[in-house]
Amino acid sequence: MEVSILEVADLLNGRVEGEPNGMLSGFAGIEEAGSGQLTFLANPAYECHLYTTRASAVLVASDFSPASPVGSDTRLIRVEDPYAAMARLMQAYGGAAESQEEQRIHPSAVVSATAVIGQGVTIGPLCHVGENTHIETGSTLQAGCLIGSDVRIGAHCRLGMRSTVGDGCIIGAECVLQTGATIGADGFGFAPTEEGYEKIPQLGNVVLGRGCEIGAGTTIDRATLGSTVLGEGVKLDNLIQVAHNVRIGDHTVIAAQTGIAGSTEIGARCMIGGQVGINGHIRIADDTKVAAKSGITASVTKEGQVLQGNPALPIVKHRQIQLALRKLAREFTRNTDRQRTGAAAAETR
Repeated sequence: MEVSILEVADLLNGRVEGEPNGMLSGFAGIEEAGSGQLTFLANPAYECHLYTTRASAVLVASDFSPASPVGSDTRLIRVEDPYAAMARLMQAYGGAAESQEEQRIHPSAVVSATAVIGQGVTIGPLCHVGENTHIETGSTLQAGCLIGSDVRIGAHCRLGMRSTVGDGCIIGAECVLQTGATIGADGFGFAPTEEGYEKIPQLGNVVLGRGCEIGAGTTIDRATLGSTVLGEGVKLDNLIQVAHNVRIGDHTVIAAQTGIAGSTEIGARCMIGGQVGINGHIRIADDTKVAAKSGITASVTKEGQVLQGNPALPIVKHRQIQLALRKLAREFTRNTDRQRTGAAAAETR
């Protein structure tokens, strides 16, 4: 990366405060950034570091008002959203350019003769690519990836080390699988019998839309029949369980350790916190927000709600119940104290 401060501002439709001179050669956090580096300020908790940073440029909100002078060697670039702007810059300048023409297949990789490998695909050490699998232009398989048969992987995907894609699954363009993500393991299907449990064959697949990102250790089970489907731009954190036949709408984001039971449908643009438990065979409406550690036990039909608790309720109602419980606990404590005081007085008479 070698770019001028003015070029960065132009790319982001931002405005440089002060003389727009100087070059930038990399990124760093606001605490440790030095000369020639770019950083950003999005969280007010880090504002104190703005006045001591040695960064050459800092992305700040267009309406940000510094409480103290900023260093003379530091330029502020005012943008609408510093966090999003930093992400855009890191995408543009953070990675090394890769050839779109030359394939790079490590000698230790096992690639089926019937697989179709596009231009500019990189397949790292100890990878396996099964029969009739198609990997499109510019995608990368890092060390130890296991790709089954009849898989389709779109253009410009990045599959992290030891990630797995099972037979027949479809990965849309520009998707990212982090280390150890598992796409297309069998769903948890067993029929009770007198002798125990009979496994139900899981014959479906998983379909990821364009631009999905799946966190490390996250598992998305194949459908019993049909498809488990994630829409465009879905982002899943680490250690999430998505069961068979679940459907997740476009641009929904889910934080770590959430579990989603089978055949549930989650709408578009939902935001689900960490360690949320979601029951099976229910539907969650578009634009729903769920606080961490909540439990969704029934369908959510009204769009745009914020839910909390177990079972989850609209957040205002949840807070009212919590306040009432605290009031009840205080009253119970007072009554208990009175009884103890009365009993002690009786003993002294």
